[in-house]
Amino acid sequence: MDFDQKGLKRRSMTVEYFIENINKSIDLKLRRLNDVDEKKRRIYDRDLHRPGLALAGFTNLFTYKRVQILGNTETRFLNHLTPDGRKKAFGNIVKYKVPCIILTSNNKLEKELLDMATESGISVLATRNASTKTIFLITDFLVDRFSVYQQYHGSMVDVYGVGVLLVGKSGLGKSEVALDLVERGHRLVADDAVVITRKGESLLIASRNNIIDHFMEIRGLGVVDVRAAFGIRAIREKKVVQVVVELLQWNEGMEYERLGLDTKTTKILGVDVPLVQLPINPGKNITVIIEVVALNYLLKQHSGYVAAEALEERIKRSIDGETMLNTRFGRNYFEKDYE
Repeated sequence: MDFDQKGLKRRSMTVEYFIENINKSIDLKLRRLNDVDEKKRRIYDRDLHRPGLALAGFTNLFTYKRVQILGNTETRFLNHLTPDGRKKAFGNIVKYKVPCIILTSNNKLEKELLDMATESGISVLATRNASTKTIFLITDFLVDRFSVYQQYHGSMVDVYGVGVLLVGKSGLGKSEVALDLVERGHRLVADDAVVITRKGESLLIASRNNIIDHFMEIRGLGVVDVRAAFGIRAIREKKVVQVVVELLQWNEGMEYERLGLDTKTTKILGVDVPLVQLPINPGKNITVIIEVVALNYLLKQHSGYVAAEALEERIKRSIDGETMLNTRFGRNYFEKDYE
């Protein structure tokens, strides 16, 4: 299975987009303290900056394109200056094209400083949260928005807490399998269009396409609204991609995995993910097999147990004479069996 490894990446966002979406996403409750055109200023960097040195006059390394955080240290530094000193120090910041300024811990700016920011077109925001928490939450939001992402054709389901991405050629029944898993109590993340975002170096987060939402197209039936039909328990917004299951058309002449000793992987946005290839033929219960795939993944992750390796070890011990067979059945099967 070939995935596009390049991905897409947001280059910037307007301050207006930042404020509206961060207040929806996290409990930060940013409040606007002035009125400027927020569409004209853009954020290009996911990192934040505390402009202590810039306020003191050293602006050689001032990363002005970042969101600026003024906490207790910065505001107390401004407050201890004379009125002219405050204007001069604050002018070191607003003379640059700063995206926005965020005051933490309910700190305030003098009116003349707020007017300077307004005249420069810089939005000033405030939050009751401390600087540490504010920086953590905003950084997480910006990392998410600036991460590499790509949309793939497939279905994403949370099976026993394991994120399983179903892929394969159109018409093989990925949506039907996903619907069957939902009916068995598992949770749908996305169908048909799965948006995968890489956070950090190796974390892949799957979510739905906002237009398609949690609708599914079932051939012969039509469109199904999973949320409306099965309730809120049947869906989830995001899930880590942990296993890829590729559905294949059955081919008599092809050799398929029998033991599972050779672990296959596939790359998604440059990250290796375990791959299980399942050939489809009449009578095979793909839904149950995918449940077992998820259970095997949990066994391997939590206890390091791999069934194929355990069986191989038993066979080796038997060959070496460590395990003697009591009967031709391998054990005295009928001993004390009174049924």
